[in-house]
Amino acid sequence: MKLFAHWELIKHLTMREIKARYKQSFLGLFWVILNPFFQMLIMSFVFSHIMKVQNLGVPFPIFLYAGLLPWTFFANSISNSMSILPENGSLIKKIYFPREILIISTLLAKAFDFALSTIVFILLMFWFHIPFTAYMLLFIPLFALQFVFTLGISLLLSVMNLLYRDVQYLFTLILTLWFYLTPVIYSIDFFPEQYRWIFKINPMAVFINAYREVLLGGDAPNWASLGIGILVSGLLFIVAFSIFKKAEGMFADVV
Repeated sequence: MKLFAHWELIKHLTMREIKARYKQSFLGLFWVILNPFFQMLIMSFVFSHIMKVQNLGVPFPIFLYAGLLPWTFFANSISNSMSILPENGSLIKKIYFPREILIISTLLAKAFDFALSTIVFILLMFWFHIPFTAYMLLFIPLFALQFVFTLGISLLLSVMNLLYRDVQYLFTLILTLWFYLTPVIYSIDFFPEQYRWIFKINPMAVFINAYREVLLGGDAPNWASLGIGILVSGLLFIVAFSIFKKAEGMFADVV
């Protein structure tokens, strides 16, 4: 209920984050679309023309883009959230408000980027004649679930980085490893059978596979795997939020 009472502050901080990022940029918000789009073009050329990745069921560019979008939201949200508390030190010292608002507003700004980037994905669906199905409506609850998972990690890492500033550098390395252990640029079918258990315990792998199933496969997601994602996301958020609130009292002394 406290968050609803501070909705105007959340909206203000979210809009501040969006405007500050692009106010001195020539292309402005178009960078949100161009960045994943050009990543998709480069990776598509490398993997479909040079490495000859085939038999995905759909054209490789849209297969890749369906993985890049959720991963980009996840990685950028965490990277920004880790430094958000020290960056807003003066605000934290001056007035009281639930500090998690800073993390939530950061994720909402990234969700705005995510929404803009989906425009390209929709255009790609028309270009490659991907049929629209009722299962695509599950895209919204899937994103909500990923949002909760990302928020949990962001809350936890923001506290850790406030206490130990080298956490952000360490987690940047972890994100790189995590990217290659997540089926963003490949299908799990190309991964050796004996190692596929990695994807069952990797929530981002679960989410990206679910996105592809409902958007490109015209089918429901794997509910068993998604159940693991829901469980992990819920538990992570509860633990992270509890740690964040317990540490909240010392933020003004540390920033």
